[in-house]
Amino acid sequence: MTKIAFVDTTLRDGHQSLWAERMTTGMMLPVAEQLDYAGFDAIELLSPSHLSKCVVELREDPFERIRMMAQRIRNTPLRLNAGGLNLFGVDQPAMYQLFWNLMAANGVRETRISDSWNNPAIWKARASAARNAGVAPIINVTYSISPRHTDDYYAQCTRNAVQLAPYRICLKDPGGLLTPERTRTLVPLMLAHSQGIPIEFHSHCSTGLGPLCCLEAVQQGIRIVNTAIPPLADDASLPSVFNVAKNLRALYYDAAIDDESLRPVAKHFTIIAQREGFPIGAPVEYDQAQYRHQVPGGMISNLSHQLRQVGSEDRLQMALEEAVHVRADFGYPIMVTPLSQFVGSQAAINVMVGERYKQVTDQIILYALGYHGKDAIGLMDPEVRAKILDRPRARELEAVERPVLSLSEIRRDLGGEQLSDEDLLLRWLVRKEDIAAMRAAPSITPYLTDTAPLETLVLDLAQLTDVEMVQVSKPGFNLTLRRNLSVA
Repeated sequence: MTKIAFVDTTLRDGHQSLWAERMTTGMMLPVAEQLDYAGFDAIELLSPSHLSKCVVELREDPFERIRMMAQRIRNTPLRLNAGGLNLFGVDQPAMYQLFWNLMAANGVRETRISDSWNNPAIWKARASAARNAGVAPIINVTYSISPRHTDDYYAQCTRNAVQLAPYRICLKDPGGLLTPERTRTLVPLMLAHSQGIPIEFHSHCSTGLGPLCCLEAVQQGIRIVNTAIPPLADDASLPSVFNVAKNLRALYYDAAIDDESLRPVAKHFTIIAQREGFPIGAPVEYDQAQYRHQVPGGMISNLSHQLRQVGSEDRLQMALEEAVHVRADFGYPIMVTPLSQFVGSQAAINVMVGERYKQVTDQIILYALGYHGKDAIGLMDPEVRAKILDRPRARELEAVERPVLSLSEIRRDLGGEQLSDEDLLLRWLVRKEDIAAMRAAPSITPYLTDTAPLETLVLDLAQLTDVEMVQVSKPGFNLTLRRNLSVA
């Protein structure tokens, strides 16, 4: 039987898609060894956005997360998914290289490299930085639908990726826009131009078709698939490892994963979801509208929030329809971060103001100036671009000098002469006050679920608002917990 390898995305894409990146390191630690011995080809651990999230909201050291997981996951390569480091700004090459050096030093061995425009020059710069640090690059060819995203476009993207001699290529479908029919044509096309470089398949379930596309991709020649473990599978996340493995075996493939050993992992994360009030992923109904506006699920909630703030939440559908026009005006960018945010936010502004591009943000001006990909300059509607740039603020932003700085110059500008390289990188990304609060937070400890039944029972009982006291007794031992947290 043909062997199919699995890459796990639970610890990165799973909670990024469903839990807003709120999975703590402590939640990961109790199941790290089980993940390691399940037979995954790689385990995706984080992306650059997790660095800020860890520090600012979770009060955790992201480098400690990598180190602690690398100590427990010794047989399976740890992986990163990375586009730019500064998602809504411009990266400094020196800091980007420092980022990769630190990732490699702490245990990351592979990375998927993205660019929002599938620009081969950006792929090359990012893949080179990763390779210089000893991290194997995988080029993400990101899927989208528009008049310019044709078979010829994806054939050329594959050839461009091959020229970089990557470890692998990945057909990445973050919006869940692939259908089984399109998968049936696109996968053979890319394989024909890949010159034998392995291609992975990565498709989300936003339209409900992810699991079917995954099976179709395998039948068309893909031998490595990306999946997630429930409750962090399906919905806006990736297909369930259990579902994909079962169906592959029904098609007489060798699903090279010990999925039964992952049942306790699924139980662990389900307990966490129930206790913390996190979403539990489930299959979604097919939504044809998604193929029209292509706004990711997370962006739809942000659009709704923007409109709610000005009392216009009932105009969400208008904003989604407006996003169709804005995306066309902007040159059909792929709807991934940060470009999807630019399209969605501008659509909301147009709806609220009642006139297209009368008001724009600085990010939209920078987009029109080419700071978020020079492709935009040639692909934007010329009249729209001229309207965006015909304002004093655009001339101010265009005049700002953005010199390329050395690491020592950046260190000096941040007042970081005494900082470690790790703290220097964090200081470049977040406020020093947030770093100080993170350093003052309690140390990382494993999150207890069914691996420690007594502790779990006490914690669960303590969550009940109508319980004033919990008492545990056994010969020679008595523990009483009261609502005011005093211990007798």
